[in-house]
Amino acid sequence: MSAISSDGKTFSVDGRGAKYNSREDIGSILDGVDPVLIEEVHFGGNTIGVDASLALAEWLQKASNIKIADFADIFTGRLISEIPQALTAICDALIDKTSLIELNLSDNAFGGRSVDPMVPFLTKNRSFQVLKLNNNGLGPAGGQVLANALLDSAKLSKAEGKTSNLRTFICGRNRLEDGSASAWAEAFAAHGGLIEVRMPQNGIRMDGITALAGGLAKNRNLQYIDLQDNTFTFEGGLTGVKAWANSLRAWPDLHTLNLSDCFLSANGEVPELVTVLAEGSNPKLHSLQLQNNNLEGETSQLLAENIMENMRNLKYLELQWNDFEEEDEHLSALRVSMKQRGGKLSVTDEEEDEEEQEDAEEEAEARAEKEAELEMDLEEKAFQGKTEKYEADELANLMSKVELE
Repeated sequence: MSAISSDGKTFSVDGRGAKYNSREDIGSILDGVDPVLIEEVHFGGNTIGVDASLALAEWLQKASNIKIADFADIFTGRLISEIPQALTAICDALIDKTSLIELNLSDNAFGGRSVDPMVPFLTKNRSFQVLKLNNNGLGPAGGQVLANALLDSAKLSKAEGKTSNLRTFICGRNRLEDGSASAWAEAFAAHGGLIEVRMPQNGIRMDGITALAGGLAKNRNLQYIDLQDNTFTFEGGLTGVKAWANSLRAWPDLHTLNLSDCFLSANGEVPELVTVLAEGSNPKLHSLQLQNNNLEGETSQLLAENIMENMRNLKYLELQWNDFEEEDEHLSALRVSMKQRGGKLSVTDEEEDEEEQEDAEEEAEARAEKEAELEMDLEEKAFQGKTEKYEADELANLMSKVELE
């Protein structure tokens, strides 16, 4: 299978599970490939050693038109002592790439000890727009190092009279915790142009969540926020919830908000940020996830009373694993309102199972329709072939009866 796309712009060995240990190993797939023509590289799902990384870096240095660099999950089975050397080679090769839009280093077990090789790239390359660092085991210390690097980058851009290009930041499952949250908040505020931020499952608690609310509020163009499975309240304290309630109106273009598993309600009270949402703080909101947040009947009532007037674009609302009564009339009203606009309310696991079953049935129906169309097409072609053969046979028969004078 060729590693080059038909247009010659994408190089991909994604998911092959190959081991590239030496220069010869990596050379076996790179030889004959002109890096100048390549705009995307995808090496995810393989494992790359130090020597192979050095050779790869030499090739990348010539990739002057590269836009997407995907190096997710490339160090499986490598020693912790190998990773910094290999990562340094790859990141340094990308520093001067002004064409670069996206860097993906997710699913690599960097830990706090392997973050330093990324710092020069994050500081000096101010062209990239998308940074994916999901599931890297950064910890608070590693997270702070990278946040400070992005902060320095924003300061350098400002000193040059330029605005930051960073638009998407994905950094989930990294145990960032409160220890790095303030640094991330400062970095986000300095960049100011973020559109998408995903930081789920990081163990960030109320103080860190409060800091993030302030930092992200400086990004007026935010459209997508995912902070699932962090903590907004603590021992009855609601500082995090209040901070986010105050920041919501800063994002008029917000269309997706995932705050599931965030302890939004300490004692079943209506979270202030839900009140603000229900008042129409984010008119473009399309998807709202509030699963497992100790929400009770007053919250469902508030949403039901405001869904039609103040949340007109909401299409997907997820409220599973909260503390609603089984026969909550407000949930029934919400369900009707969402259905009328072609949306979906999810309150129970059964509904999720039903939705999955409906999707499977729709896929099966679509597949059956395609198969039927194909069968009809084949039958039509077969009939046409028979007709043509019959006409040819008749013509031959007539010709045989013609007597030449």
